[in-house]
Amino acid sequence: MDFLQIASLLIVLAAAFGVVNYLFLRLPSTIGILIVALASSLVIIGLEWVFPVLTVEETMRAFVLNIEFSDALLEGMLGLLLFAGALHVKVVDLRREWLLVLLMATLGVGLSTIIAGVGFSWITGAPLLVALVFGALISPTDPVAVLGVLREANLPKTLETKIAGESLFNDGVGYVVFLVLVGIAFPSGESHGSDLSWAATLFVQEAFGGAALGAALGWLTFRLMRRIDDPPLEVIITIALAFGGYQLAVWLHVSAPIMAVVAGLLIGDVGSKYGMSEDTRAHVDTFWTLVDEILNAILFLLIGIEVFAVAFDASFLIAGLASIGLHLLARFAAVFVPVQLLKPFGPDFEDGITRIMTWGGLKGGISVALVLALPDNEWKPLMLTCTYMVVLFSIIVQGLTVSRLAARVGTTPPLI
Repeated sequence: MDFLQIASLLIVLAAAFGVVNYLFLRLPSTIGILIVALASSLVIIGLEWVFPVLTVEETMRAFVLNIEFSDALLEGMLGLLLFAGALHVKVVDLRREWLLVLLMATLGVGLSTIIAGVGFSWITGAPLLVALVFGALISPTDPVAVLGVLREANLPKTLETKIAGESLFNDGVGYVVFLVLVGIAFPSGESHGSDLSWAATLFVQEAFGGAALGAALGWLTFRLMRRIDDPPLEVIITIALAFGGYQLAVWLHVSAPIMAVVAGLLIGDVGSKYGMSEDTRAHVDTFWTLVDEILNAILFLLIGIEVFAVAFDASFLIAGLASIGLHLLARFAAVFVPVQLLKPFGPDFEDGITRIMTWGGLKGGISVALVLALPDNEWKPLMLTCTYMVVLFSIIVQGLTVSRLAARVGTTPPLI
């Protein structure tokens, strides 16, 4: 199938599964689409076991593999989704929470990577460096999943800003940590000199380079939009920034996710206030909200049907269940330590912040895309199964219950 045929089929399936969810399940749209897609996939697999003469599962597996989920997300959809998400996070709100967001997106990601990695090595016997790669790819909270749930959960504004801001930035930082660890754990034959110095250089280049590029492109786009008052043209300019900036970041070997977040924050705040007319602001907001919702629906559909690419084995499933516990423990540490470090300095934290942010730290398509992007090795099938189980648990179980948890603990004294 060519690109147009694949895109057409995905849109048709997203619409069909969305209708099923709306009429029968009544769940949040993206989670409902994922559940219907996963259920349909499991039914097809079950039919193949009962009637081996059928070839539907084989056909679906070939279709799923043909999509190349990792490339589709990391090199196509991710830039648009991050840019759209960042547009709706106000810098003035983020500035009030910047220290916690910074600690959770750096120290938190590092702690989570180490805890999940060491635990995965102990559970599975994987070499420590390989296990740390697994820790890195399940540590970032997925802004796509998180922001999708936040639209449904009635959280306090300050808590929503903390969760959204952290998810946008720890995604970019986690991606950089993942690249560094993959380069060390799976060397391509190129000499890196001292692994430690090479890793530090790569991290600085990717993270700070991505932020600098996003700020520069966002500022240039803002200055250009100030001179123009043509809403359709200005929408096209923002599309050019999201698409072109992301690809430029990839070409320059700096973090494209961080570039998209910084550029989106700048355009959504400074650009919206000082570079757009009221009419343009409405056009841009409507367009990117629609893009965000459409791509979210397609992404969650892809997660649901990606089950065809996962290797099922009894020992893998046991390791996957253990990985869910590891993911929660690592996420708890990523929230608890920064919060405790800041408490002596006087910030007022919401009731139950540690529990809410731990349970609300959803994993999503980015983790699946990263594990699929790994070089082929003996541990990849196991890591794929464990990652997929963590993502499904995170989105379905945590995603459907985080708003109820917030409602229950948000009015009681914090235990942590």
